[in-house]
Amino acid sequence: MMIIMQPGATRAQIEHVIEHIREQRLSPHVIEGVEQTVIGAVGESHAVPTSVFEGLPGVQTVQRISKPYKLASRQFHPHDSVFPLDGFTVGGEEIAVIAGPCSVEGRSHILEIAHAVKEAGANALRGGAFKPRTSPYAFQGLGEEGLEYLAEAREQTGLPVVAEVMAISQIEIMTRYVDVLQIGARNMQNFNLLRAVGETRTPVLLKRGLSATIEELLMSAEYILSGGNHHVILCERGIRTFETATRNTTDINAIPVLKALTHLPVFLDPSHSTGLADYVTAISKAAIAAGADGLIIEVHQDPAHALSDGKQSLTPEAFARLIRQVRAVAEAVERRLAGVPQSATRPV
Repeated sequence: MMIIMQPGATRAQIEHVIEHIREQRLSPHVIEGVEQTVIGAVGESHAVPTSVFEGLPGVQTVQRISKPYKLASRQFHPHDSVFPLDGFTVGGEEIAVIAGPCSVEGRSHILEIAHAVKEAGANALRGGAFKPRTSPYAFQGLGEEGLEYLAEAREQTGLPVVAEVMAISQIEIMTRYVDVLQIGARNMQNFNLLRAVGETRTPVLLKRGLSATIEELLMSAEYILSGGNHHVILCERGIRTFETATRNTTDINAIPVLKALTHLPVFLDPSHSTGLADYVTAISKAAIAAGADGLIIEVHQDPAHALSDGKQSLTPEAFARLIRQVRAVAEAVERRLAGVPQSATRPV
């Protein structure tokens, strides 16, 4: 349920409500607005009457949240969540672009790509150090060595690093090297892993599962939010359908639907959703037009010889063209790419 405090409620009154929430074996989650504070009481709250909180000093009203996902719901948090990430913001007016190879293949490889995507206009660097592969014989990543190369790339370019975590045992080492933990599609419903990253305060990019519904994606996000980590990015990356012309089917519908249902930032991964480099730019533009807050794109200097996902990877030159076209679409929908000054995209 959602406990809305009166404007000007004191810190003592807020703490008193939090104490009562814990007495009911519920978990308090506080959102402090400019004028009012809202406290979520999350857990098995159906058996707890609202009257338990309605008479407490400083409480204005108590409402039950109808959605099964509570903290992710716009009912609980009506305004878009916005949080900073090394020089730009996620979830606001700016549109962020994350780019880099599927896998870190070596030191010179990742440094070259990092500088190339930085120059083209990327805001963050992606790269896999631990790779979940369909075949156990395929390249599985460089592990900590790959993380060290990513950290060096961040030092040289200033780009924050996004990398996938696959197991609870990897979290400690990953948080030492990366700025955003990615939860891949295959782990979207690995609830133990979701709880564990929820206990960190490292931002999480949560990808939609191959056959997951939008509600299932939001329920997975709820696991992370309920642990106290409120910096969650949702990522549509295509779903599995009967269509075989592309690797997956891009669910463009998911972007405006998610934006209506949740306050969390919504990104799209056009590389995985299409599986073919020829379609990545078109789907990127469609995503921005549909309201996406960001993109995550695979870039490789030699896609034909990439150790993983070469067919869907753009060359640095193609990525630079994509950035120019996406920037134009962003301007058309009255937004701008992160790092682009307001005056560069808006008439004075």
